[in-house]
Amino acid sequence: MSGGVTSRWWLGGAAALVVAVLAGLGVGPAGIAPGAIAGELLSRLPVVHAGRPLGRLDATVLWELRAPRVALGALVGAMLACAGGAYQAVFRNPLADPYLLGVAAGAGLGATAAIAYAGGGELLPLAAFAGATAAVTAAYLLGRSVGGRATATLILAGVAVAAFATAAQSFVLQQNADSVQSVYAWLLGRLSTSGWSDVLLVMPYVAVSLAVIVAHRRALDVLRVGDEEAASLGVPVARVRFAVVAAATLGTAAAVAVSGLIGFVGIVIPHAVRLLAGTSYRVVLPLAGLLGAAFLVLADVVARTALSPAELPIGVVTAFVGAPFFVVVLRTTRMAGP
Repeated sequence: MSGGVTSRWWLGGAAALVVAVLAGLGVGPAGIAPGAIAGELLSRLPVVHAGRPLGRLDATVLWELRAPRVALGALVGAMLACAGGAYQAVFRNPLADPYLLGVAAGAGLGATAAIAYAGGGELLPLAAFAGATAAVTAAYLLGRSVGGRATATLILAGVAVAAFATAAQSFVLQQNADSVQSVYAWLLGRLSTSGWSDVLLVMPYVAVSLAVIVAHRRALDVLRVGDEEAASLGVPVARVRFAVVAAATLGTAAAVAVSGLIGFVGIVIPHAVRLLAGTSYRVVLPLAGLLGAAFLVLADVVARTALSPAELPIGVVTAFVGAPFFVVVLRTTRMAGP
């Protein structure tokens, strides 16, 4: 793909994210026009001071309620989309997603235990993160112990660990039936925040994970030819695979710890980028991050306005959009590998 075409895709992805952010900040029971948002942002700049600030009520709605939610949605969406593309590259499997090695099941078990035994609260994100990382660590150690570093063995180990974690979660729920509704709400995903604390909690993990994944995008392009061929070209295959999987897992665990389990983002967005902009991971991974952020912010706008004043779980919105689109993508690509 030529540099000019690639630049246009970068601009398109950035423009989609800007539109999504403006929609996320402006749409709601108390609507705020894009011009008013721009004026408020300009008035906050230390040098410019060229805008007109919002009134106190609108400013509170913007900065304390909507901006943290939009920021969290952008971080989670970018992480899930980029991690999905990374998993598809490492395992050379177009159906791979960020939950492949048991992140979802481990996070679900941790969150369920926190809700059932501690009432959730501030312990919930920590328990979900610990459960997710423990599940993937167990899958990696199990895969290494029975089959070396083969990707197929690692995937099967992830399936086994996920099945065990799901069974344990079912047992906890059976013993604590009064927690089912709260657990179910978490499993369907949500971006409601307690302010900027959730954003600051997840940001370092997502930033480091995205940086590591994007830094390995050229090596992932080489891995597409096969492990032996990539090694002959000087790529440290085992080290690249471990670094990418570790980064994608860490970032995904942090994301689900604060957002719950949001499906389809990690599968649909990388496929859509390949369909639009080509298969090179030098383009796919960064652009998937931009479009994943935009997609999840817009999905959250739908989730909190479609049945206002009630709120849809964001996982329901992503499934409604993602499942039909994924079917179309699969039919178009004929299940071609990444």
